[in-house]
Amino acid sequence: MAVREVIRMGHPTLRLKAKEVAREEIQTPEFKALVQDMFDTMAEEEGIGIAAPQINVSKQVAIVGIPHDNPRYPDAPENEEEDPGFDVMVVINPKITITNQEQSGFWEGCLSVPGLRGYVERPIGVKVDYIDIDGKDQTIELSGFGATVMQHELDHLNGILYVDHVKDITKLSYTEEYMEFHDDES
Repeated sequence: MAVREVIRMGHPTLRLKAKEVAREEIQTPEFKALVQDMFDTMAEEEGIGIAAPQINVSKQVAIVGIPHDNPRYPDAPENEEEDPGFDVMVVINPKITITNQEQSGFWEGCLSVPGLRGYVERPIGVKVDYIDIDGKDQTIELSGFGATVMQHELDHLNGILYVDHVKDITKLSYTEEYMEFHDDES
């Protein structure tokens, strides 16, 4: 299909609540093409997730997962006992529920906020009810880094960027400075 332009912080689409996808739309060639474009764009940008609003499409669909060989997140947990993660999946019209309010922090980055990393604390447990690419209802429960990644991507569907969660502005850094001065804090 095609690699699409990733819009950046400041673009108004990133601040909109995305529209729900009608169940009958999921099997259309146009929707399948959108999802393939998202996969192509995520791969080109070496992301671990992408939401439709990031390619200027205001629809509640995201692709998210934790590949253990992603160069953008070399410090992601690789041991399944440490953090089981989850395979890359398409998440449509998600509803997220916090299952563990305890907070964990991670230096997050974003394709729509290129060149920056910010320290964000999020709940360590979530449950997500969603529709998959085959139009079937699904539920997944995640903890740790997996919960962080899912919350980050689903925030995009509600017009929220990770920088909105940075509590201490001194923990917002350019990527190069993060690698040099903060990488060991993850």
